Amino acid sequence: MRTLVKISILLAFIVIILGAYTRLTDAGLGCPDWPGCYGELTVPNDAAKANELFPDTPLETHKAWNEMIHRYAAGTLGLFILAISITALLRQRQDPNSPVKLPLFLLALVIFQALLGMWTVTMNLQPLVVMGHLLGGFTTISLLYLLSLRLQSVHLPLGDANMRSMRGFALLTLVVVVTQIALGGWVAANYAALACTKLPFCEGNWAARVDFLGAFSIPTADTYQYGAHNYEERMTMHVVHRVGAYITAIVVGILLWCSYRRAQSAVIRRHLHWLTLLLITQLALGFSNVLLMLPLGVAVAHNAVGALLLLAVVGLNYRIVRNA
Repeated sequence: MRTLVKISILLAFIVIILGAYTRLTDAGLGCPDWPGCYGELTVPNDAAKANELFPDTPLETHKAWNEMIHRYAAGTLGLFILAISITALLRQRQDPNSPVKLPLFLLALVIFQALLGMWTVTMNLQPLVVMGHLLGGFTTISLLYLLSLRLQSVHLPLGDANMRSMRGFALLTLVVVVTQIALGGWVAANYAALACTKLPFCEGNWAARVDFLGAFSIPTADTYQYGAHNYEERMTMHVVHRVGAYITAIVVGILLWCSYRRAQSAVIRRHLHWLTLLLITQLALGFSNVLLMLPLGVAVAHNAVGALLLLAVVGLNYRIVRNA
């Protein structure tokens, strides 16, 4: 089962990258139906026939392929998680201590993810659904990583009792990171990534124009592609995400500083090294998105490193709770 879980983690990471690429290339509605594409299981070759079926959404082949490749990868991940769940049920007959609740929860989660994927299309990129789909992907890879950790026994030769005092703050850090990811998902779902192009917060008299109620509402619209909020609302989303990034950096930095002073085991210290590297990389990518006007490669990498940063915090929490 360990091999299945490791492959699934890699697949989940690929799905997150493909999802970000699909969203950033405006291909979320590259196929106006679900689970197929213009009534077929793959991108149709006959554009005229496809356009007859969906006259309001003419076929753009490159966007349709972006969307379908993402669906194929997500479907493959779902099959692997199904295999993990079946294997977990079979293993529990021989070993009652073998984890089974987490694999079954993952199976339920991936089914719900499929529904969110369908609603993303049928509800024309409704922001709450899009953000939920993104969070579901990050949750899936986090739980797969947690399952991987549970399937391996980690021994800390000297123990790490000094890390016990960090359990509460490590959990708080996890909550802060997840909240920041959710804010980033809201910005992306509402096409607000370029609402501010200056550092450290935004250009102009931005403080006098913030609209929190509007920024976190869902306006009525026929479609949410390219966004349905006005500039002030998108600017507010971006500023909140930007402030959240600074808070996240401070909180993770404090966790790293305090943990480095306490950690004795090589396992936890190695985790701290990775977390430090990922934090610095993520901050550099975030600033690059602003300064370079959201280049596609940098924006996709920002999503990918965000997922890795979350896994590092999840892993650190697990190490502290299980071994400190």
